[in-house]
Amino acid sequence: MSALYMIIGTLVALGVLVTFHEFGHFWVARRCGVKVLRFSIGFGTPLLRWRDRQGTEFVIAAVPLGGYVKMLDEREGEVPPGLLEQSFNRQGVVRRIAIVVAGPIANFLLALLFFWLLALLGSQQLRPVIGAVEAGSPAAAAGLQAGEEVLAVDGEETAGWAAVNLQMVRRLGESGTLEITVREPDSSVNAQRQVVLKDWLKDVEEPDPIASLGIRPWRPALAPVLAQLDPKGPAQAAGLQGGDRLLALDGQALDDWQQVVDRVRARPGARVIFLIEREGRRIELPVELAGRGEGEARSGYLGAGVEAAEWPPEMLREVRHGPLEAVGEAFRRTWSMSVLTLDSLRKMLFGELSVKNLSGPITIAKVAGASAQSGVGDFLNFLAYLSISLGVLNLLPIPVLDGGHLLFYFVEWARGRPLSERVQAWGMQIGISLVVGVMLLALVNDLSRL
Repeated sequence: MSALYMIIGTLVALGVLVTFHEFGHFWVARRCGVKVLRFSIGFGTPLLRWRDRQGTEFVIAAVPLGGYVKMLDEREGEVPPGLLEQSFNRQGVVRRIAIVVAGPIANFLLALLFFWLLALLGSQQLRPVIGAVEAGSPAAAAGLQAGEEVLAVDGEETAGWAAVNLQMVRRLGESGTLEITVREPDSSVNAQRQVVLKDWLKDVEEPDPIASLGIRPWRPALAPVLAQLDPKGPAQAAGLQGGDRLLALDGQALDDWQQVVDRVRARPGARVIFLIEREGRRIELPVELAGRGEGEARSGYLGAGVEAAEWPPEMLREVRHGPLEAVGEAFRRTWSMSVLTLDSLRKMLFGELSVKNLSGPITIAKVAGASAQSGVGDFLNFLAYLSISLGVLNLLPIPVLDGGHLLFYFVEWARGRPLSERVQAWGMQIGISLVVGVMLLALVNDLSRL
């Protein structure tokens, strides 16, 4: 079932985002009087094709990894004299800029639509109340305490833990002070806490900002009774079963599930002894814990889970916006995510953030499947983030991408004449090398996570 969600989620995500991106180019090209020869979603063998009244061929192809809009252009073949005015290369530089930038703009508009729908539908947020603070951690040094509710991070209000995490992600790889505003338990008094950062999680793959500060979100107490097992995990291999109650780990009593999580995470690759209760009998089982992550982020993995507990109503918060208020929220989130995407790319370029955080098609497919399985809201959120990423990446001034074409056209606008074909060809070769190199790096990162 998960594989089916992954396949369908990926096809829907790519289909929607690529179609909107290419439609942006297509729509503006038509408005500028350029003849569009083909509008293709996917590459390779056409699975379905048809033509409209203006002679444009619409194609759905076999390989759904992108798409393109082919316009009439003298540089790509002979153009009949009667159609010269409809050729892309005969258009003024402003029109060419408009046609090229229309694709990324379509992606931003699509993200705005998704964020507007999400704000309108509303969501249930977990109040960001601190459950525990690890001794000796950065959070403990800053004076954060269990029971305090996080109201804002760096001045930005945080309605739930997702917002807290997002604000902290912005500071990855940085040094300085992280400002956290909290409300003390059973009080209306707000207090400021300052967490000192130094090259924070700079070289960590798949960082967990909240946990790295030593903050553990409040959770309902869960009995350590196993309900799910990873078929390929250490727990299954050792003979643990659903319904087993974990009583102790290496002689240390286990009262709730969080204790199991903490002790397992602290011992990646270790051999431990679990005392369990099964059908009234007590059994000792040795388990070889697996390890996940690298360096400081490496943690133990058991491959087991428990049934989720019901959250008390006072720990939940409904966040919903009216139609007009949702527009402002959509613009805010789109702008915020665009800036975060650009800033993350800058940090990777200058070594402030590990390039291992770069994800490729395999990770995108896995996230697409997981978000589709989680529900419509999570899937729309994923589509919005991916659409913004597609828009931002396409605007980078790298030849081959839309941003590279825009760079050439802006230079032409400033000089009054285009760059020579030789210079543009060099730029294209460099651009192709960069894009292929980044794609290979992303694919290697994906494979290393399997």
